[in-house]
Amino acid sequence: MSKNETFPQPTPDPVPDKGSPSPMRAAGSFIWDLVKILIIALVIIVPFRMFIAEPFVVSGYSMMPNFHDKDYLIIDRISYRFSPPQRGDVIVFKYPKDTSQFFIKRIIGLPGEKVQIKQGHVVIYNNEHPEGFVLNEPYLPSQTETLGSGNIVTLGSGEYYVLGDNRTASSDSRVWGILPKDDIVGKVWLTVFPPSRFGFFHRPNYN
Repeated sequence: MSKNETFPQPTPDPVPDKGSPSPMRAAGSFIWDLVKILIIALVIIVPFRMFIAEPFVVSGYSMMPNFHDKDYLIIDRISYRFSPPQRGDVIVFKYPKDTSQFFIKRIIGLPGEKVQIKQGHVVIYNNEHPEGFVLNEPYLPSQTETLGSGNIVTLGSGEYYVLGDNRTASSDSRVWGILPKDDIVGKVWLTVFPPSRFGFFHRPNYN
């Protein structure tokens, strides 16, 4: 064998070129990722809105000057599962005469109480005040008069008397009667929009 004789060197096996995924495969992967994101969002958002909190946009002027038309609110849906509604809470509820509509009003009368609109004021009768007391409402503009028939309304178990803060432009319990608790969606928790009105709602002190 000649000293100058050489043998061919083995070459490595060629590595298959994976290349870029086909447009079809890339589109399918994107759609599947999008579906997964949507499913996760639904799993989180839907129960949150059904049981904890949800947005609500005020329509109309019945709660002026404290809530304005087009105010964007967040409604607390969960608190009333653990504690009853309180006087002064501002609530969103299904209109008892047409439950496809949603109203926003303030709770004035509680279960077991009697409510009377008398001489421009709200009078509450309960166990602590059997002779009645005039409700002091610091959230209303001065000189506001609450007009009504003067009849005494008796509230049963799970029944509430609600009024709009704009007493001259509100369809409320003076017009259509008592509100059953089952129609209450939740209470106002936060005003989000407009930014100048951003803030948490605080129930008034009636003392």
